[in-house]
Amino acid sequence: MQTILILLFIIIIAGGLVWAYFNYLEQKAEKLKLINQGICPECKNETMEVINQKGGGCSGTSFVEFRCSNCKYEDSFNLAGGSCRK
Repeated sequence: MQTILILLFIIIIAGGLVWAYFNYLEQKAEKLKLINQGICPECKNETMEVINQKGGGCSGTSFVEFRCSNCKYEDSFNLAGGSCRK
């Protein structure tokens, strides 16, 4: 009986962690959507600007940092790259 309870506990914890991770990814995607429109997710003003951008080569991702010039909100994203052509 104790083994079943431990297994059930582990399954509940693992399920909660998976749910939390997918929830985090969904919120991050919503923020990126607003930022791509130039809107700050915090203050809702059109004051977002790119402060740093590092390329990852032809097949890598680009690391991009954004900052709101109004409320100083900052966030960073790894965006898909792979735009090199021969």
